[in-house]
Amino acid sequence: MVRKRTTDNAVDVADKPDSDRQFVTALHRGLEILRAFRPSDKAGLGNSELADRTGLPNSTVSRLTFTLLKSGYLVYDDGTGRYRMGVPVLSLGYACLAGMQVRETAQVYMQELADKAGDGVLVALGGRDDMSLTYLAAARSKGVISLQLSVGSRISLARSAIGQAYIAGTDEAERSEIIDRIRTRYDPDKLNEILDGLDDAREQVLKKGFYTMVGGWQRDVNAVAVPYRSQQPDTPMLAFNLGGYSFALPKERLEDDLGPQLVELVHMVNRVGY
Repeated sequence: MVRKRTTDNAVDVADKPDSDRQFVTALHRGLEILRAFRPSDKAGLGNSELADRTGLPNSTVSRLTFTLLKSGYLVYDDGTGRYRMGVPVLSLGYACLAGMQVRETAQVYMQELADKAGDGVLVALGGRDDMSLTYLAAARSKGVISLQLSVGSRISLARSAIGQAYIAGTDEAERSEIIDRIRTRYDPDKLNEILDGLDDAREQVLKKGFYTMVGGWQRDVNAVAVPYRSQQPDTPMLAFNLGGYSFALPKERLEDDLGPQLVELVHMVNRVGY
């Protein structure tokens, strides 16, 4: 029986449309093994950890990692018994980034805003990856203290400013699908808090164009975020955020200054035509 996890990065295998005759379950599961790796997994992952993160049986994980190893997508460390991603995975990631012209366009404006905002500020562009947001571009201001997130970092779709702004900007079909997934992942007390946050994010985006989160994702981190839908039909729904530690980014500064500047950044990117 397939196990089902309720964490932000876990994969709900049972929720996938594997009843569709066109859907290749084995391929999907192999991709979920690759998706289970995070930038922080410098020591690699063993089969038991991969099984825990994906919800797949150990025997299935063993067959998948063996296949991915033979194909070069994973490499194995005999000393630790752990797997790491192989070079072919990197080529897939760069091929994806290269196909997003908005990323290169936005990077210039993101760096300008980060520099203007001052010490400790991170500006990022992210896209949905299952129930997470993955950073596609990042720009940070000069300084010793800043959030240690970069391209490839994944954060919660449901509990982060950028994730909630993304959800606020989606169409009704995707929003309903995401909320249905959220309902299966959290106990009632946490669920009500998240759903209230999503409603608040939607109201703020409609009213101001941006969403402000104070200490929600991490207690000492504040952020503003803006959903982004490109004029180009082949560009997926994305979101921008600007965040940092609360001592440098009090709520008033986010509301009165940096939130409107992030909205203007999004308008600038759209005016360029991406």
